[in-house]
Amino acid sequence: MTSTQTGISGRIGDSPLRPDATLKVTGEFAYSSDLWHDDMVWGATLRSPHPHARIVSIDVTAALALPGVSAVLTADDVPGVNAVGLEHLDTPALATGVVRYEGEPVALVAADHPETARRAAKAIVVDYDVLPAVTDPRRALDADAPQVHEGGNLVRKMQIRRGDPAPTAPVVVALDFEVGMQDQAFLGPESGLAVPAEDGGVDLYVATQWLHVDQSQICRVLGLPPEKVRLTLAGVGGAFGGREDLSMHVHACLLALRTGKPVKMSYARDESFYGHVHRHPAWLRYEFGARPDGTLVYGRADILFDGGAYASSTGAVVGNGGTLGLGPYNVPNVHVDARGVYTNNPPCGAMRGFGCVQAAFAHEALMDALAERLGMDPVEIRALNGMRLGDTNITGQVIDSAAPVQELIEIVRDMPLPPARGAGTDIRELPGGVSNTTHGEGVVRGIGYAVTYKNVGFSEGFDDYSTARVRLELTGGEPVVTVQTAAAEVGQGLITVEQQICRTELGVERVVVHPKDTTVGSGGSTSASRQTYVTGGAVKAACEAVRASVLARTEPGARWDGDKIVFGSGEVRSLAEVLGDDAVEETVEWRHRPTHEIDPETGQGDAHVQYAFSAHRAVVDVDVELGLVKVVALDTAQDVGRAINPDAVIGQIQGGSAQGMGLALMEEIVVTDGHVRNPSFTDYLIPTILDMPPMRIEVLEYADPHAPYGVRGVGEPPTISSGPAVAAAIRAATGGALRRVPIRPEHITGA
Repeated sequence: MTSTQTGISGRIGDSPLRPDATLKVTGEFAYSSDLWHDDMVWGATLRSPHPHARIVSIDVTAALALPGVSAVLTADDVPGVNAVGLEHLDTPALATGVVRYEGEPVALVAADHPETARRAAKAIVVDYDVLPAVTDPRRALDADAPQVHEGGNLVRKMQIRRGDPAPTAPVVVALDFEVGMQDQAFLGPESGLAVPAEDGGVDLYVATQWLHVDQSQICRVLGLPPEKVRLTLAGVGGAFGGREDLSMHVHACLLALRTGKPVKMSYARDESFYGHVHRHPAWLRYEFGARPDGTLVYGRADILFDGGAYASSTGAVVGNGGTLGLGPYNVPNVHVDARGVYTNNPPCGAMRGFGCVQAAFAHEALMDALAERLGMDPVEIRALNGMRLGDTNITGQVIDSAAPVQELIEIVRDMPLPPARGAGTDIRELPGGVSNTTHGEGVVRGIGYAVTYKNVGFSEGFDDYSTARVRLELTGGEPVVTVQTAAAEVGQGLITVEQQICRTELGVERVVVHPKDTTVGSGGSTSASRQTYVTGGAVKAACEAVRASVLARTEPGARWDGDKIVFGSGEVRSLAEVLGDDAVEETVEWRHRPTHEIDPETGQGDAHVQYAFSAHRAVVDVDVELGLVKVVALDTAQDVGRAINPDAVIGQIQGGSAQGMGLALMEEIVVTDGHVRNPSFTDYLIPTILDMPPMRIEVLEYADPHAPYGVRGVGEPPTISSGPAVAAAIRAATGGALRRVPIRPEHITGA
């Protein structure tokens, strides 16, 4: 179902052409929604219309009577344990007894045509007893709040205490902030193909971020062992965290095993908005105390995340939001509380930036407020308080690799500014100009800054590893390397990275990347900016093991030199001569250095393996009369440790910056009383090419001595610092407080 991908040339530090690039830009790439089987039927899902209700009865008679319908399934038809979840097994594959959010899956249909399947789903009659719902997370922990789950509505609370428990400072600033619910907005909807197998198992071809965690959850629901549930990665049209949780995976497998036929499921866009988790909305209360020279004395934060109806990764988001919640600054006295709660709103989980995005809007707005109070420059106050190598963060962890906060923020400050608007300014360069809504009246320019840091990899003692299998053999008399991992390629360029590492370590030009599947050990999730670090580390280690095995076949003192073996006598032989008809294959399970759980009382501990830093400067034009914003420039500097593929690094920074800007300006799932009001790209707005400004990007490479090749995760930091910089620029232009994102026109005109 997925083609083997090969590439030529390109080692560490090069920017080789991605093997999927031409196919994607020409429209020839096969995504999961393009999967097809001659004998397949189509699956559809019936979803709850209520945020909270008891299921009294389900009548499938009318659905089964429709011609072409081959199966209708409910929770009673689940053969195994009807519970899935990334951190807690609290999510039923199909609702049983109670529905807890609008859109929760209740029943499944298989039919010979997708429209027939949809009509059959609508023909199912469900009798609901509507229950009181808790949709305001600020009320979720009240004693009289409806209980979403037995045991209460608290998913996790984290507290961090450091230094003086009751600090004081001569200068104090405080604010409340709110961040709306953002969607990952990947363009390839949830889709996949489940094919029943002769051994009673199932083969699933699906777009996902974590093949093995999907496999384990599917096995539990189907009541089958892992060897009978085989997953292969299909073409992924974006992910950004939204594919970590299951969507149609189990449903397609259930229908395939019931019908005995391949089953394809593919969500329409509105169903996609219901069918995956979103970024947690957040309510934040912050306070900084400082000396008159701007040096921070203490930081307080109370952070509340709305986790929605099921836990997903809320616990880990709370962990990130808490441990990183005061930003990349030296804060000697700390009092942070972070909580995640259940509500009857849509479930929330992983999205790029993972808990840090929400916190950054608050701590960066507060740094600007502090600078204004003291009459300081916003760059100056960040440089003064920014972390440096050897500092400790709020959990007491020593920052033992580069922390160039001052350098990054000063780099973006010193970049050339865009030219001022003149009399001959093209109307399209004005806010709302493309729509001919303004001709420059009431347009004010603003400049804003933000800096942030983000953990890389999984944290708090999680066993974070990846597996790589590397095989070296002769094909047609030429050495060929095959590399196999289960690490998902979701558009970030991992396939190219794996090839570059193999060419660098083994000196072999022909590198074949095996399709991503569960026939090799886990690669972990493609999230947390971890794959180049962890899977790259595994591929590097497997190559080193292959190299050692080949040298062990020669004589002592022989060494590897490019694609040749140099013997102690000075004799040089090609790999083809040394290998002959033999193949050398090594499989390595590779881990980064361990992280540790934090102390539950103090929040102290070495929770994270690595940190990545970035800074942005935004320049905006704001029509203060109409409330329209044009981002004129969005410049950035970021430390990436080592740019394995420089062009891919730039692409990651550009894409991450667009998502951060989108949250600042326009992206929000509007939920009213538990109901999603805008489940479409007509009403959920994302930045287009007309919205994205030019970007100056400066990449620093301060190698992390603890990481393979010195790499540092790249994908998430730009999403975190870009949005707060845009918000700061709008505040600078309008003079308004603007303590909620996305910033809407009415917020500006009322500022």
